[in-house]
Amino acid sequence: MDDDARCASAAILIASLAAVVLPDHVRMDDEGRIHLGAPTPSRSMAAPTAESTSPPLTRDAVDEVIRSAVSAAGIDPARGRPTVAAGANLNTTGWMAVRERTAVLSEMNAICADLERQGWKLNPSGDRPDASRSYKRGGWYLLVSTRGKTLAPSATSALTDSQTYLTLTGLRLNLSDIPLPEISFRIG
Repeated sequence: MDDDARCASAAILIASLAAVVLPDHVRMDDEGRIHLGAPTPSRSMAAPTAESTSPPLTRDAVDEVIRSAVSAAGIDPARGRPTVAAGANLNTTGWMAVRERTAVLSEMNAICADLERQGWKLNPSGDRPDASRSYKRGGWYLLVSTRGKTLAPSATSALTDSQTYLTLTGLRLNLSDIPLPEISFRIG
């Protein structure tokens, strides 16, 4: 493969990844040029708006969402434990519990159904329905996942072969705050 073919392959890969990860930052013009990143703002350009489907959420509100979704799945939230100490970080939160493998998929489905009922939007990029699903709302991303003994947090885990972890991990991210340079290229 010559250098031009490698550059074209790399450009296609970059554009494809950017379209998946940051779809609002990929544009194609009438001449077939692909533009990655946010354009340099000018005085005539309006400022980007925040997610309009829901107001920003606080960490306390996300903690309550997690408790509610776990309860809707028939699990007492006190049977698990927080993954981030209260007040430790206002941009992350989470909950984790040891669950039986035979029940965890139905529990995960019930949690996800309750999240959707509460207005969280499925963010299916990279999800595996039998192992993880991610949602977004109000500037937060919430990952619901199961992980078995091989992916346990420590080697001293007390999981049996019939058990797995059920976790909910919340992160507040505002990708529009990340400055991206504009990159333009033409394929073909």
